[in-house]
Amino acid sequence: MIVAGVMSGTSADGIDVAITEIGGHGFKLRLKVLGYKHAPYPRNVRAAILRAMNAAQISVGELSRLNFLLGELYADAVHKALQTMRISKLDLVGCHGQTIYHQGEGANFLGRKVKCTWQTGEGAIVAARLGVPVVSDFRPADMAAGGKGAPLVPFLDYVLFRDARAGRIAQNIGGIANLTAIPASAKPEDVIAFDTGPGNMVIDQLMQMLFNRPYDRNGSTAARGKALKAVLEECLRQPYFALKSPKTAGREEFGREYAKWFLRRCERAAKEDVIATATALTARSIAEAIQKFVIPGGRGARFRDYIVSGGGTENRTLMRMLEREVSVLGLKMKSPVEFGVPSQAKEAIAFAVLAYQTWHRRAGNIPSATGAERPVVLGKISYA
Repeated sequence: MIVAGVMSGTSADGIDVAITEIGGHGFKLRLKVLGYKHAPYPRNVRAAILRAMNAAQISVGELSRLNFLLGELYADAVHKALQTMRISKLDLVGCHGQTIYHQGEGANFLGRKVKCTWQTGEGAIVAARLGVPVVSDFRPADMAAGGKGAPLVPFLDYVLFRDARAGRIAQNIGGIANLTAIPASAKPEDVIAFDTGPGNMVIDQLMQMLFNRPYDRNGSTAARGKALKAVLEECLRQPYFALKSPKTAGREEFGREYAKWFLRRCERAAKEDVIATATALTARSIAEAIQKFVIPGGRGARFRDYIVSGGGTENRTLMRMLEREVSVLGLKMKSPVEFGVPSQAKEAIAFAVLAYQTWHRRAGNIPSATGAERPVVLGKISYA
């Protein structure tokens, strides 16, 4: 099947579309990436998404309109990707949608303990515009089975990166950073996966607050600063970093309010030092997560390859910091390109693969990663 994967992450910078060709089944999938394209959100759309995320108060009408608008934008992005790649055939779309709220832990609500999630972007619109079925809303089925609804990319990581001789860690750095650790000769239940903490999210928010820019291009601002050791150490003592997996994070933990708290801790430091400290927080929190939860829990496996993907790879300062941190742990940094996967496209590819699994009524979660009681078929299908 020719399957388009559509992803819009917690950074809310735009829409990633991967066009794939998939055959086989389960963990023995045959996968070929035909192309990848990024479509930035218009500025006013991004502002509306960020306003909706974790909002204390917002109208139901605005949320409904945003849901349908994003469906139109996702369909446009897939259509343009197909045109650019000169691909005329499409069988299926897997669309993650835009997360505007995620609560992976149960909390009391109206007398019942519930956990919940919301990925917006109407699948029926995408299906109608493109004329093919769409699988969307992947997380709730895992949560209904007792999981946290994330991370879901470990299914693809296991398909792509498992090896009989080498233990590998696949790291993605989007708004949030997450990893998948696959010991040598691992079975699916041996996989360790969780969100390590902030990726680009805190850096981006502080760049907007201090420089009125959406992100630190190439890490050039952080490169001019110096990390504030006391602030960094205080941040790393926060409870999230001590939690064992499975665990998941988002703007609820590291969004606007966290960035404001972080800035207050930096007091009167130079702006560049603030950005350098936020960048160091991402690198250090990732390395400490590996050291605390992956290497001791690796069941004797020797982890060798450290495969890094996502928008954070464009931040050269972050990559230099991270490489220093993980080299001490004996890991060799690699690009997913070496495995036939464009760095920016991995999460979009993952949702193409998960959609393919759903279409064939096969499970797409890895319970050891999400905490679910069992493997489940993910998502909801909208027919054209």
